[in-house]
Amino acid sequence: MRYGSKRGAPFCKGDMTPMIDMTFQLIAFFMVLVNFTDADQNELIKLPSSELAKPPDTPLVSPITIQLTSDDYVIMGADRYPMERLRDALLREKQEIDRDRSSREATIVIRADREAKTGKVQEVIKICQETGFEKFALRAKQQEKRST
Repeated sequence: MRYGSKRGAPFCKGDMTPMIDMTFQLIAFFMVLVNFTDADQNELIKLPSSELAKPPDTPLVSPITIQLTSDDYVIMGADRYPMERLRDALLREKQEIDRDRSSREATIVIRADREAKTGKVQEVIKICQETGFEKFALRAKQQEKRST
């Protein structure tokens, strides 16, 4: 009794479209997760060196970077303000943050130029406190250890 001829198994082609689609989705996902900490830095700011400076242990929650130039201007994001307009900029930022979460969780990161006056850094902190921010982080360049 013959049931049919024996032929080889039919050749199956795999559709690669879902695989390519998934690859592009993974690329997009990882692009969103990339750490853009260098984007918060400005080449106008030359940080002071410190032996005590060290990278933070954990990432900051809701960081707001304020950069103080040597000529007493403040840079927040892409905007440059005279010191007198910092309060208005912080109030706008606070309103944005308070829509999603409490501004008390936000950390103000202050990057002051090494030529900036200490009194101006204190003035920035005072303005931040008056607008309702409570957490601060000061940035400095880590000194390289010399081997003797």
